[in-house]
Amino acid sequence: MNELRPDPSNTVPTETPDAAAGPDDLELVARSQAGDTSAFNELVIRYRNRAYAMIYNMVRNEQDAWDLAQDGFLKAWKSINRFRGQSSFYTWLYRILMNVAIDSLRKKQIEGGQEFDDQIGLHNIAPGAATAPKSEMEPAERISDKEIRQRIDEAIAKLSPEHRTAIVMREIDGLEYTEIAEQMGCSLGTVMSRLFYARKKLQALLKDVYETI
Repeated sequence: MNELRPDPSNTVPTETPDAAAGPDDLELVARSQAGDTSAFNELVIRYRNRAYAMIYNMVRNEQDAWDLAQDGFLKAWKSINRFRGQSSFYTWLYRILMNVAIDSLRKKQIEGGQEFDDQIGLHNIAPGAATAPKSEMEPAERISDKEIRQRIDEAIAKLSPEHRTAIVMREIDGLEYTEIAEQMGCSLGTVMSRLFYARKKLQALLKDVYETI
């Protein structure tokens, strides 16, 4: 499998061309299952930036995100024959990537836990990259935005792997509750509980930040 990283001169991941530019995912998967490594490399190129962005939102470290994305694609290649087409290829890959990220967090013994309010959203976090400040903003406001982003990153890092996974899937990736339950292999009630405690924890950690906005 080719090197996962794109051109180092472009450190902010951008979306790769979609499937309309070549064979569809199912065709590439079928070829991959027949042992065609070039077909799987096409899938890697197609989804590497989305994979990086998703994992970065979990681990909050660029180097670790690229390394774990590479690990995730390797796992996907090794288990490609288990793909049965019951979901889209990316949904299947997403689950593998998320498990890789969770395993990494557990190994680093990241702890978290308690409680955040639905009124505090993370929708403005651009996956895997910093959002460019608006041109009309004053320098002091730009510094404030940078500090806020850093505090949010630090707060997310203090969540348990399960709570972080739920909050990233819901608030950043925009998955529905049922989709989160499917990806995490748990009940809808468990998803709701994890989101509740993750949000409460973030609310407590970011209380002073949001009071100044």
